[in-house]
Amino acid sequence: MARRTKDNVWDKFSRIGVILVLLYVMFIILGFAVRLLFFSDERGTSIIPEGNGVVASAEGTSAQSTAASETATTNENILDLSVEELDELIATANDIIANPKKYSEKCRGLKLATLFFEPSTRTRLSFETAVNRLGGRVIGFSDASTTSSSKGETLKDTILMVSNYVDLIIMRHHLEGAARYASEVTDVPIINAGDGANQHPSQTMLDLYSIRKTQGKLDNLTITMVGDLKYGRTVHSLIVGMSHFHPTFHFVAPNELRMPDEQKNFCDKHGLKYEEHTDFTEDIINQTDILYMTRVQRERFTDLEEYERVKNVYILRNDMLRNSRENLRILHPLPRVNEIAYDVDDNPKAYYIQQARNGLFARQAIICEVLGISIDE
Repeated sequence: MARRTKDNVWDKFSRIGVILVLLYVMFIILGFAVRLLFFSDERGTSIIPEGNGVVASAEGTSAQSTAASETATTNENILDLSVEELDELIATANDIIANPKKYSEKCRGLKLATLFFEPSTRTRLSFETAVNRLGGRVIGFSDASTTSSSKGETLKDTILMVSNYVDLIIMRHHLEGAARYASEVTDVPIINAGDGANQHPSQTMLDLYSIRKTQGKLDNLTITMVGDLKYGRTVHSLIVGMSHFHPTFHFVAPNELRMPDEQKNFCDKHGLKYEEHTDFTEDIINQTDILYMTRVQRERFTDLEEYERVKNVYILRNDMLRNSRENLRILHPLPRVNEIAYDVDDNPKAYYIQQARNGLFARQAIICEVLGISIDE
């Protein structure tokens, strides 16, 4: 009888324990649901509330399509710019190089914000230097963990708050479509400095400028893109930027990083010729006018084993250039990891350092275009 009573007491405690565990689990689930509804997750799927209920997700839209990404203004993208408008931006960049003092006060009295939710060296510093050279002032951040977004502030609220202080916002974000979204919640112009694996319009402008400067033209060139073509927003943007100029593309990538169907469909729709390769050979290089190297982006991989398999799959060495065209130039959006050997640096066909410098002038031109500053003023 005593043993039965003891067993009954134990059964009651067991039931209470199970109930407490279930209550704890329900509490955790409820807390997660509240966070999902009201806060923006810094790295995963993010819900960005808007007045009309628009939702942007890291796994959902990519600004609906390539055509939704920004370039020089909040409402345009690279595809929207005509050949004449691209020529005008390139002409402004050339004028800035020739007459720097003419532009030294163009942004006097204006404040511009650089909001970099993702790490950057060249893009952020070149934009900030561009603002300074135009006579403007810069505020902003380069580490989102030091901002209120780490406390759960939504992108919408961050943009609205910063809009109170500045005349222009330059933004990089890990979510595809974030710049497009930001342009829809504020009247302050937004320049897209890169949104996830989607687009990088200002990089495309400096690439177009570099190609024109080295080739003397943009028409009818053969452009070979090598490396991470799946996540590389620079190559995605460059395809769109070159679509006016009848290029022939060679896409060189392992199967895991091949050019996405969205970009290939874009080429098909616009009559752009392209070939896909998994081998990076001298024969391909020898057909090329612009060799566009890219790094394999570790930060885009969720499977690090996959990254390790492909990170060093293509390496450009100097001896591979021995029979290349005289006009060949090697571009790279940087940073470089292992994909270009250091013995290439001294080859006159290596142009990636000059390309980065061109970014300063191209971004000055973009800022002038956004703010409606004429080169004749």
